[in-house]
Amino acid sequence: MYSDTEKRPAKRGWIGKQIDLTEGSPAKSLFLFALPMILGNLFQQFYNMADSIIVGNFVGEDALAAVGASYALTSVFIMIAIGGGNGTSVLTSQYLGARQYGRMKTSISTALVTFLVVSLVLGMFGFAFNGRILELLHTPDNIMDQARLYLGIYFLGLPFLFMYNVLASVFNAMGDSGTPLYLLIFSSILNVILDIVSVTWMGMGVDGVAIATVTAQGISAIISFTILIKKLKGYESSGAEDGFSFFDREMLAGGMKIAIPSILQQSIVSIGMLLVQSVVNGFGSAALAGYSAGSRIESICVVPMIATGNAVSTFTAQNIGAGNKERVKQGYKASYAIVGGFALVIALVGGLFHDPIIAAFLGGEASQTAAGVPGAFDTGTGYVSFICWFFALLGLKACTDGVLRGAGDVMVFTSANLLNLAIRVFGAFHFAPVWGVAAVWYAVPMGWSANYIVSFLRFLTGKWKEKKVI
Repeated sequence: MYSDTEKRPAKRGWIGKQIDLTEGSPAKSLFLFALPMILGNLFQQFYNMADSIIVGNFVGEDALAAVGASYALTSVFIMIAIGGGNGTSVLTSQYLGARQYGRMKTSISTALVTFLVVSLVLGMFGFAFNGRILELLHTPDNIMDQARLYLGIYFLGLPFLFMYNVLASVFNAMGDSGTPLYLLIFSSILNVILDIVSVTWMGMGVDGVAIATVTAQGISAIISFTILIKKLKGYESSGAEDGFSFFDREMLAGGMKIAIPSILQQSIVSIGMLLVQSVVNGFGSAALAGYSAGSRIESICVVPMIATGNAVSTFTAQNIGAGNKERVKQGYKASYAIVGGFALVIALVGGLFHDPIIAAFLGGEASQTAAGVPGAFDTGTGYVSFICWFFALLGLKACTDGVLRGAGDVMVFTSANLLNLAIRVFGAFHFAPVWGVAAVWYAVPMGWSANYIVSFLRFLTGKWKEKKVI
């Protein structure tokens, strides 16, 4: 049996090692823990971007629009997987902080079984009804067949996507944000190689990039599970009351109380993208292609903000489990400096280089705005040049939500995220006839601001400290 101080299988370090978030400088430990998460998520987004760049340059603008039409929907499922993993990992983090290793293992196995079942159900549903969903989103007729093909293949691989993301959340909950980074680097490189082979050598289109994504995720999920099993062998239960069971219904119920709001919180951006997709689709496939390129850039820019917020959640959960509630405040203050630095870099890069960035997606024959009809290039550059200045708001709201989620105080931040969604959807639908397609991104910072204000006011009350999870 491991003692609290001598034999706990956690090591200080960075990549591939565990960081004890309950000790040392809060700012340093939070940053070192968040950095591999940021890098890993960036690699994930880069290989998603590679799909768009390869398709846009070697297959055509319609193919890029088809992948983009699918992207809003697939992002929802990605965020469901990430949100579910992050939510259930709160239990894992708190049990780890409390040195209850048997219960920690139970929370992990319960989460894996639950989300495997969920992913199978969602995958079958999505495969059966992907065409109908695309019709409801008013997907242009000229790209419908390609979008349905891409989505059909993607849904077949949904269990791999879920398992990998839940496993990554488990590693992060245990203070090991390095292992997911290594696996994402491997998966990203493999995905890009398969993209190139399938599109440029084998002459495939959107089906090729979909198969490449599913294959890379499947291999990574299998490797992740193997590493986790080996890792858990290093933890021993602390006694009869800390026993392990393969599946615990009470733990499932407790975990779902946190996981469901976390899924909503993680999914808000993607659900908003999905709901406003019909607004963009109404402007034609050229505008959709430009919007798709801009969305890919936005998905890169949100990574350091969301990853830092997730790191704050794990930091909060571990320290509450260890009884260090005041240390949570110190980590929260440090997170402001982290997201502020990233926001500054994003604003400068986006403001100065939005034209060549969008051009990289669209190739040399991107359509321009003509006769009042938005073209791909102008839509993409308009999107990026505006939104790049507002990511600090997203970072502040993500970190504040992270504290509330890590503490198990889920009701207020769930309401705040729903308010965020409502503002984005209302702004897009109500103002599109006045502002054009730009209404879609004009509403984004308004939603982020409202979300942050509501969550921050809850943080100031200190009621999050009173929540009991384990």
